[in-house]
Order: sequence, then C-alpha cells, then structure tokens
Amino acid sequence: MKEKIENILGSIFGLMFLFLVVLVSVETVGRKVFNFSIQGADELGGYALAIGSTLSFSLALLGRNHIRVDVLHEKFGPRLQALLNWLSIVSLAAFAIFMAWVAEKVIMDTMAYGSTAQTPWATPLVYPQGVWLAGLTVFALVALAFAVRATKLLLKGQIAELNEDFQPKSAKEELQEELADIALRSQESGVKP
Repeated sequence: MKEKIENILGSIFGLMFLFLVVLVSVETVGRKVFNFSIQGADELGGYALAIGSTLSFSLALLGRNHIRVDVLHEKFGPRLQALLNWLSIVSLAAFAIFMAWVAEKVIMDTMAYGSTAQTPWATPLVYPQGVWLAGLTVFALVALAFAVRATKLLLKGQIAELNEDFQPKSAKEELQEELADIALRSQESGVKP
C-alpha cells in the first residue's frame, strides 16, 4: 500500500512539473523567437511549486527522507531512540494537522473576500488554494497514520520495530539505496556501473 501511494504521488508530482517545463519552454521560445506570450506561465509555476511542495512532504515522509538532526541519536539506547522516534513522528503529525487547519482558514478568508490573483488571468484563488489544501490534508493524514502506528508499537513495547520503521536513515542506508538505484539504472540502460 505504501509503495502504491508513493507511486501515485510521485507520478502526479512528476507529471505536474513535466507540464510546467513544457509550458515554460513554450513561453520562453514564444517570447524570444515569435514575440508573443502565453501569459500566466509564472502564475502556474507558483501554483505548481506550492502544490508540489505539499506532495513532496508526503513522499518524504513515506520514504523516511525528512531531515532530522541525529548527531546523538545513534549513541542512545534502543528505548530512548524509540521514544525520540515516536516523539518525532507525533510532532510531525501535529504540525501537519496544524498546517492543514491553517490552510483551511486561509481558504475560508479567500472565499469570504472573493480573492483573485493579481495577474492577467485574475484566477480565483480558491481553486489553487483548494488543491494546496488537498495536498496538505494528504500529508496530515499520512503523518497521522504513521503517528498512530508508532504509538501502537510504543504501547505494545515493540521497540525494535518502532526504531526500524521510524528512525532517521543512516548514511549506510542512504548509500545502499543510491548503489541499488545506480545498479537498476545500469541494468535498464545496458551500461555497466
């Protein structure tokens, strides 16, 4: 299930930015060569960055890629590590829920004022903000599900499993992932690493 969610979010993220690259390329060539502008490429770029960032929050969480300062983490015993890992994911879930709540308040204000973008398109901001809120809500739900799982593991005393699932990635793990990725790309391209 986790991989399926990662694939869906990654595909949406990739397609969105691929579309943006094409749009910006057409805009640039149109301005420089043909002296015309699509109008709004920069507006769409801003929306893509806002929405893409919310998707990347969830992707980073699913892949254990959120940055944590872990200078001392390895030096602690397993029980203290488990407590810190639990505290980390619960704090992240609380922050994610707070961000979604604030985004919902922003959209309520946008709807009340009928706010539009200060661009040639004058886009009603409720639409891009709605997609932004959806991305933040997905992040909040993923973080909450992880926090619930970590809490259950902590309460059951399954310290080793909690640490395995929620500890920060070690440099060795990151290196192994990169080497596996290089090997996979080499197989796909037919070039030896």
